[in-house]
Amino acid sequence: MALSAAVARLRRELDGRPGNGPDLAIAEEELTTLDSMVARGRYEVPRMRRSLLLIAGAIGSVSALGPALMEVRRAVDLFGEVPVRRPTGPPEPPG
Repeated sequence: MALSAAVARLRRELDGRPGNGPDLAIAEEELTTLDSMVARGRYEVPRMRRSLLLIAGAIGSVSALGPALMEVRRAVDLFGEVPVRRPTGPPEPPG
C-alpha cells in the first residue's frame, strides 16, 4: 500500500537525521498512528490529515525530508479530497 511505503520511507529518513528532539518524537508518534490505521484497515481521513499536519509541523524546517513528506501527503490524499472550507455566515442573496 502506498501509505505504508511512504510512512516507512519517511521513518527511515527521520532515523538517519542527527538529533532526536521532541519534534521528531511527535513525528514518530504520528507515523505510528498512520501505520496503525493501515494495519487495522480502518482509515479515519480527518485523523490522517491531522497526523500529516503534525508531522509537517514537526519536521517542516528540515528541507531534506521534503520529498519523503510529500510522498506521505500524496498517499493520504488518495483516501479523499481535501475538505473545502465553506463560509459560516448567511448565504449571499442571488444577484
